[in-house]
Amino acid sequence: IAVVNRKGGSGKSTLATHLAAWCAVTGRSAMLGDVDLQGSSASWLKRRQSNHEARGRGIVGWSADPRRVMRPPAGVTHVVLDTPGGLRGLDLSKVVMASDVLLLPVCHSLFDRESAADCLAELRQISRVAAGRCRIGVVGMRLDARTRAEDALRAWAAELDVPFVGALRETQNYVSCAERGLTVFDLPAAKVQADLDQWQPILEWLQPAMNLSVRPAVGEPAERTGSAETERMPPPRREPPRRPRFSPSTAQVPLDILQAPRQRGWLARLAAWFGHSASRRRPLRGT
Repeated sequence: IAVVNRKGGSGKSTLATHLAAWCAVTGRSAMLGDVDLQGSSASWLKRRQSNHEARGRGIVGWSADPRRVMRPPAGVTHVVLDTPGGLRGLDLSKVVMASDVLLLPVCHSLFDRESAADCLAELRQISRVAAGRCRIGVVGMRLDARTRAEDALRAWAAELDVPFVGALRETQNYVSCAERGLTVFDLPAAKVQADLDQWQPILEWLQPAMNLSVRPAVGEPAERTGSAETERMPPPRREPPRRPRFSPSTAQVPLDILQAPRQRGWLARLAAWFGHSASRRRPLRGT
């Protein structure tokens, strides 16, 4: 899952850290890849590792390079990428080719919507997105519940024909959690029930990607399929390549023999070498 938006301050790190924490809380082996040079997700992960209030499994850190997106190590089943602002061109294509889902966090302002529209137009030109192998969803970030910001973003997403996955409100819960390396999934449900309800449609939309079969990592053997008797059978024996038998038609005559003067002794030796009786060549007429 890659969180992508060209505009800085759109809530990419908040969305990425919460997705990685949700994977950890639900028992999934997650890795948080920080592609941004600012390192917001990496610093959040360091605070989380030293906080005993963090729930679930440990999250593996990964300082990724957008120009060289590598496969995760063995044992990791879900990867969340926090990408930098201004990502475009070949760097954006490499991130998309390594992802199954793209989440586009968008705030309510006009500048955020215009930047997100340009990013969405470039994403749709990438072959993996155009073929439907990588889905795109929009998430509204820092929306005030007292305004019509969510309705405006839903109408904007419908105009661009992109799924509007959900909306997250503006609250101090996200600010306080980021300072301690936590998320709303680590807090008691009674204190953050309103925020958990907003995450429910986002997580439901991500379920097809969460249930995908795990790709084997580099150095990890692929999953075996078949019966136990088939697995116990030894590998088929490879027969050595058959070499053609010697014959006068396929024999290679040394070059010095062919270029030697045509004498009877050489012809006799050459004929004996081929296993034929020596014979004289009749001269052509007129010579």
